[in-house]
Amino acid sequence: MKPARAKTPRKPLVKKGSQTNFKDPVGVYCRVRPLSFPDQECCIEVINNTTVQLHTPEGYRLTRNGDYKETQYSFKQVFGTHTTQKELFDVVANPLVDDLIHGKNGLLFTYGVTGSGKTHTMTGSTGEGGLLPRCLDMIFNSIGSFQAKRYVFKSNDRNSMDIQCEVDALLERQKREAMPNPKTPSSKRQIDPEFADMINVQEFCKAGEVDEDSVYGVFVSYIEIYNNYIYDLLEEVPFDPIKPKLPQSKMLREDKNHNMYVAGCTEVEVKSTEEAFEVFWRGQKKRRIANTHLNRESSRSHSVFNIKLVQAPLDADGDNVLQEKEQIIISQLSLVDLAGSERTNRTKAEGNRLREAGNINQSLMTLRTCMEVLRENQMYGTNKMVPYRDSKLTHLFKNYFDGEGKVRMIVCVNPKAEDYEESLQVMRFAEVTQEVEVARPVDKVICGLTPGRRYRNQARGGPVGDEPLVAEVVLQSFPPLPSCEILDINDEQTLPRLIEALEKRHHLRQMMIDEFNKQSNTFKTLLQEFDNAVLNKENYAQGKLNEKEKVISGQKLEIERLEKKNKTLEYKIEILEKTTTIYEEDKRNLQQELEAQNQKLQRQFSDKRRLEARLQGMVTETTMKWQKECERRVAATQLEMQNKLWVKDEKLKQLKAIVTEPKTEKPERPSRERDREKVTQRSVSPSSVPNAPPIRLRHRRSRSAGDRWVDHKPASNVQTETVMQPHVPHAITVSVANEKALAKCEKYMLTHQELASDGEIETKLIKGDVYKTRGGGQSVQFTEIETLKQESPSGSRKRRSSTVAPAQPDGTESEWTDVETRCSVAVEMRAGSQLGPGYQHHAQPKRKKP
Repeated sequence: MKPARAKTPRKPLVKKGSQTNFKDPVGVYCRVRPLSFPDQECCIEVINNTTVQLHTPEGYRLTRNGDYKETQYSFKQVFGTHTTQKELFDVVANPLVDDLIHGKNGLLFTYGVTGSGKTHTMTGSTGEGGLLPRCLDMIFNSIGSFQAKRYVFKSNDRNSMDIQCEVDALLERQKREAMPNPKTPSSKRQIDPEFADMINVQEFCKAGEVDEDSVYGVFVSYIEIYNNYIYDLLEEVPFDPIKPKLPQSKMLREDKNHNMYVAGCTEVEVKSTEEAFEVFWRGQKKRRIANTHLNRESSRSHSVFNIKLVQAPLDADGDNVLQEKEQIIISQLSLVDLAGSERTNRTKAEGNRLREAGNINQSLMTLRTCMEVLRENQMYGTNKMVPYRDSKLTHLFKNYFDGEGKVRMIVCVNPKAEDYEESLQVMRFAEVTQEVEVARPVDKVICGLTPGRRYRNQARGGPVGDEPLVAEVVLQSFPPLPSCEILDINDEQTLPRLIEALEKRHHLRQMMIDEFNKQSNTFKTLLQEFDNAVLNKENYAQGKLNEKEKVISGQKLEIERLEKKNKTLEYKIEILEKTTTIYEEDKRNLQQELEAQNQKLQRQFSDKRRLEARLQGMVTETTMKWQKECERRVAATQLEMQNKLWVKDEKLKQLKAIVTEPKTEKPERPSRERDREKVTQRSVSPSSVPNAPPIRLRHRRSRSAGDRWVDHKPASNVQTETVMQPHVPHAITVSVANEKALAKCEKYMLTHQELASDGEIETKLIKGDVYKTRGGGQSVQFTEIETLKQESPSGSRKRRSSTVAPAQPDGTESEWTDVETRCSVAVEMRAGSQLGPGYQHHAQPKRKKP
C-alpha cells in the first residue's frame, strides 16, 4: 500500500512587485554645500567618503557650560563641497533611471533645512544641470529611436494606459495640430533661453540592454503639496480678469493594484529632453515660493515631478504595437524636492508664512514618524500601523516603502554654525531612515515573442544575397545558343543553326510577352477590383467612424454636463466646508468663552469661600477675645465689690466693738506687728465675718482647665529652689518651640528668667493662645504675664518705728488713736494689679483730731 501523499503547504500571498527574501536598505547620501563666506564658522567636517562629523559651535558651548561634543554620522556615500553634479548623478540617479527603463519604479527625494541646496541639487543652475535634466537626458538617449508615435499611448483616469491603433493616433494628432493653442509642447519650437544652459548636458549617458522589440512613451506630471493640499502645476486654468478662478486641490486615489495616485492630474506626453524640461519649467513658475529671513527664494511646498515610462511589445511581424493592454509595462520615477524644515524664531515668519512653516514641519514630522515605525516593526518584529494617512506626502509614496521600488534620499546640509541644531535633527532622521529596509521589486516579464522582430521587418523588403535575380531566371529559360565559331569557308551548318536558335528564342520571347501582357491585364483587373473593395471598405469605415464620432460627441457632451454638475457640487461642498469651518470656529470660541466664565465664577466662588472662612475666623476670634475680656472684667468687678463690702463690714464691726467696749481701764495699744497679723488673718480668711457672703477666689487656670498647653522651658533656665513652682497639668514640655507641638495644643506658656535690679532671679511666665492660620500653620497671641520672684528678708523694706503717743488725762486722744490704728489697714482688690491675682494694699493716713 502506497503511503498517502502529503499536501503541499499553501504559499503565503506575496504582494505584486515585492520579494520577501530580498530587501535593500534605503540608500541615504549626504551632500555638503560650500559656505557662503570663507570666514564663516563651520560645524560640519567631512571625515571620509562615508562619514561626517558635527562640532559644537562656540556660541552653543557658552550656553551649555563649555560642553564640547563631537558626533559622527555614517552614510552610504558623502559628497563634499567640491562634488560636481555629474558625479552625484552617476552614483545616485543613474541606477534609478536604468531601473526605470527596465520596468522598475524609483523614488528620489532631497531632504534638509532651508538654504541647504536641495533645489540646486534637484534642478541645477545655469551651466550646471541638476539631477532632473540629467535623468531626462539619459532616458531619451536610451529610447530615442524606439519611441512610439504620439498618441499611440493614451493615459486614462485610472492610473493606467490605453493603446490606440495607428489610424486613431493619426486622427488625434491631426485634431490636436488643428487646435489654435495646442496644449502639448512641440519639439520644433525654440528652446527657452532661461533654461537652455541647464539642459545642455555635455556628457552622453545611456542605459544598457534596451529592449529593441518594444516601443516606449514618456509622460510627465508635476504636482505640489502645499498646506497638506495637492495642486496640479500643469493644469491649464482659463484666465478670467473679472473673477479669477483659484486652483482646485486634487484627491489621492488607489488603483486596482493598490497603488496611490493623484486623481485628475495632467500627464503630458513628451518626445525629447527639451520638451520635457519645458513642461517642468512651466510648472515651476507656478510653484509657491516666498522670501524668508533665511532664504530669498524659499520653497513653501513639496514638489513632485513624476516621469512615467510606458513600454509595449511589437507584434509578431514587428510592424505595429501589440494591441493587448495586459502587456503594457508602466514604470515611474518620482523626483521630490522637499520644503526645508525651519524654526519660526529664526525665519521671523508671521501670518501665512507661519502657517506654511507649521504645515511643512508637520508633514516632515509625519515622515519621520513613519520611518521610525517602519524601523521598529522590522527590528523588533512588531506590527504597528504606519501612520501614512497623517500626511498627503507619506500617503502618496507609501507604495515605495511597501516594496514597489527603490528609495534613495539625498541629505543636503549647510555647514554654517547657525544651522547646527537643525543639521543635528536632520542627521538623526537620516540615521533612522537608512536602517529601514524596502523589499526588492521583481523583474517584470514581457510576453514570450521571438526577439529581433524589428530588424527582420526592416530587412524584409530588400534583396537577399543568395537569391537569383528575375532577369537571370528568364535568361536561363531560353534555349542555349549554338557555337558561333566558323572555321571553314564552306561551313553551311553553323549559320542555319544559329538562325534557328535565334528564331526559337524570338518565338519564346514573343510568347512570354503575350503571357506577360495577359497576366498584366489580369493583375490590372484584380488591382481594380481590390481598389474598389478598398474604396468600399473605406466608405464603410468612414460611415462607422462618423457614427463613432457622433457617439463620442454625445458622450463628450454628457461628460461636460457631468463635469459642470461635478464642479457645481464641488463648489457647494466648498461653501459647506467653509460654513462648517466658521461654525466650528464660533463653537470653539464660545466654548473657550464659556470655560473662561466658568473658571472666573469658580475663582470668585473660591475667593468668596476663603473670605467667608476668614471672616468667620475673625468673628470667632474677636468673639472669644471679648468674651474672655468681659468675663475677666465681670469677675474683677465682682471681686472688688465683695472686698469693698467686706471692708465696710469689718469697719462697722470694729466700730461697734469700740462703741460697746467699757471704758473702765485703758487698753494697751497693740503693736503694729500684731495689727498686721490680724489684718492679714482677716484678709486671708474673710469668711470669719458672720454675715459676709463667701468670697470665691479666682484661679488663673480655671479658664483653661480643659485646654492643652505647650510648656516652653529653654535649656538655659536655672532651676530655682522656691516652694512655689509653675506646674501645668497635661502639658507638652519642649525646650525649643516647634510646629508639631503647637498643632496639638490650644495654649502656650514661655518660662523666661532674668536678673532683677536687686540681683535676685525673677521668673516670668508669658502665656498666650494658639491660633491656626489660613496657610495651615499656627500663630501665638500673648495674653498675660505672671511673675515669680524670690526675695531675702534683709532686703525688705525698712520699717518705720512707731512711737507711742503720750496719754492724755481724759483718755480721749488715746482711744481715738487706738481705734484709728486698729482700722488703719484695709484690704482692697483691684483688677489688673501687679502684686498678684487682683490684690493691692493701701495704707490710710491717720487723721488728727482738731
